[in-house]
Amino acid sequence: MTSAVRSSRPMMTAGGVVLLLALGLVALMLVRPSSSAGSAAPAAAPSDTSADVGFARDMSIHHQQAVEMSFIVRDRTSDVAVRRLAYDIINTQANQRGMMLGWLEMWGRAKSSSAPPMEWMGHTVTPRGDGSLMPGMATDTELDALRAAKGKDAEVLFLKLMAAHHRAGAEMAQAAADAAGTDEIRNLATGMVRGQQSEIALMADMLKERGSTA
Repeated sequence: MTSAVRSSRPMMTAGGVVLLLALGLVALMLVRPSSSAGSAAPAAAPSDTSADVGFARDMSIHHQQAVEMSFIVRDRTSDVAVRRLAYDIINTQANQRGMMLGWLEMWGRAKSSSAPPMEWMGHTVTPRGDGSLMPGMATDTELDALRAAKGKDAEVLFLKLMAAHHRAGAEMAQAAADAAGTDEIRNLATGMVRGQQSEIALMADMLKERGSTA
């Protein structure tokens, strides 16, 4: 399955800029001076079927949609709290996505795979269809509804879609934190679990304030 199929829709331009900056940062972090006498040998890259590589690929796609949804709602509400949350998601997840793609590059692994989504977790996921490739991902129809909504309607729909997105993302990240063989993925995934669970609680409160629930 190509990256064109695995990705629901292309990331918006501003998100791409952040992603490129993050790619540059992770490359600087991972590049090591040439080996010399007494220096430790570089660690072997994780295999193509490892949890590390599978998670980096799948979560990059998952994050891409979260960034896209955040850009959509940012332009459809003037609510300060929702716009701040969207801004935080854009910056955090675009940077994390850039780091994961950077690691795949440094490991010499393709950024896409013909393997089914989340196969690295030990089970095969059947996509919902209509652009939803993994658990928690919105369908293209749901994204179109978000684009058509305004004000409170857009806020509520965004919060519901993003809460579901985060719940599935946190579950995937926990699986990676438990199974990863590299410190890079283990530490990143552990941080994702904490961050997304915190935002899930925040979004539940925001939905209550708007007379709705997740």
